[in-house]
Amino acid sequence: MARALEVFEPVIRFLPGVKRPKRRVSFRGKLFWTGVVLTIYFIMCQVPLFGIAERGRLAEFVFFNIIFAARNGTLMQLGIGPIVTAGLIMQILMGSKILEVDLSDPYERALFTGAQKLLAIVVTALEAAAFILAGFFGPLSLGNALAVFTQLFAAGVLIILLDEMIQAGWGLGSGVSLFIAAGVSQQVFWGLFSPVPVPERGGEPVGAILAFFHSLFRGDVLSSFNRYPLPDMTGFIAMIAVLLIVLYFESMRVEVPVSYARYGGIRANVPFKFLYVSVIPVILAGALYANLQIISQMLWSRFNPTNTNPILNALGMFNMTERGPVPIGGLVYYLSPPRGLASLQTPAGLVHVLVYTALLCILCVFFAVAWVESSGMSARDQAEQLVKAGLQVPGFRQSPKILERLLKRYISALTILSGLFIGLLAAFADLLGAIGTGMGILLTVEILYQYYEIIAREQAVEMYPVLERILGK
Repeated sequence: MARALEVFEPVIRFLPGVKRPKRRVSFRGKLFWTGVVLTIYFIMCQVPLFGIAERGRLAEFVFFNIIFAARNGTLMQLGIGPIVTAGLIMQILMGSKILEVDLSDPYERALFTGAQKLLAIVVTALEAAAFILAGFFGPLSLGNALAVFTQLFAAGVLIILLDEMIQAGWGLGSGVSLFIAAGVSQQVFWGLFSPVPVPERGGEPVGAILAFFHSLFRGDVLSSFNRYPLPDMTGFIAMIAVLLIVLYFESMRVEVPVSYARYGGIRANVPFKFLYVSVIPVILAGALYANLQIISQMLWSRFNPTNTNPILNALGMFNMTERGPVPIGGLVYYLSPPRGLASLQTPAGLVHVLVYTALLCILCVFFAVAWVESSGMSARDQAEQLVKAGLQVPGFRQSPKILERLLKRYISALTILSGLFIGLLAAFADLLGAIGTGMGILLTVEILYQYYEIIAREQAVEMYPVLERILGK
């Protein structure tokens, strides 16, 4: 029982929310509302915060900007950080069995969802206050600090409601996935086609594609393949490689033979994707990294700007540059993506690559297992669903326990392998300097593929309404 969550029930009742549509929203209607939500997101990304002295100092914190779909110095400064952080905390509590909730029970599921929304709102307030107190926007008067806090809090709550609106059935997919894909796509487009000149490189454009043609006409095409920290053609090729690898493995399936007891034992196969947990482990691992980076920078800026405190140095050491603080040591340094193939040229860089890859893979596997157990994807949950559908394994009795034992062999392996694979692929792409970062490209490709499947399903249900009963709502 989720008795711990019942304490928050009186508060949950008064939280703002979005009601589910009374009847099914048409495919065009969902496209319209998804477009509205996306438009609001892009507008918020362009509206600067009123009253700030600086646009923020998070340029080097790629995890924060990608995982949280954030934009420095705008209403989207926090991005979807509160939503993802709240989800991360709840998943850790569920995975560690500190919080036991039966998600198949509608009451407990509603409590869990409400508690997660409440936590997201609390995290919004805490993150807004933390950004201001840590001096991310420079020195602020009391009036300006209150104005910035109000803007960040209101924007954060609005994003929570927009995500809830999409998931309530008004739109397609989820707001979190939509915002991440939109943010990374915008970053990739800018990294490929930005015409802004770089004075240090003779007026060469920032965009990798434009820089390639610029160097081609100049007779120095090889220079366009190594321009770190600017986007280059090596990063473009790595981005394409990640895209193709994800699409290939997305099509891989492990099929479990079953039969329909109700229809004379007709045989069929139940497919399970190789990427069983999708990109959820990467999102949660990235969220953990981003929060650690933010906390370490706040502590550094206030208590250790000279990197002389050995305790805080263990968490993170930074060097202030024009782009903001850059991690140069401590745990946060090893949680930062490698800086291209040049990282392999020194022993310290090689250690950085190995530690970063190992930590990312371990966390991805941990979050994969936790997500499967808490999201209704475990062998037990899958077995119960198949039995309810009248399916059984040929040669075995129609029993959830028997089916669970069989499925556990497949699902346990798929969970660990998919989490490990996703972590390795993200680290590999980061090492090659993929435009949009390995984690960002991985997330975007997987999210867009999911949207392709969602749109195909919605169109099929639109044409043949009876399919909704078969596929489920």
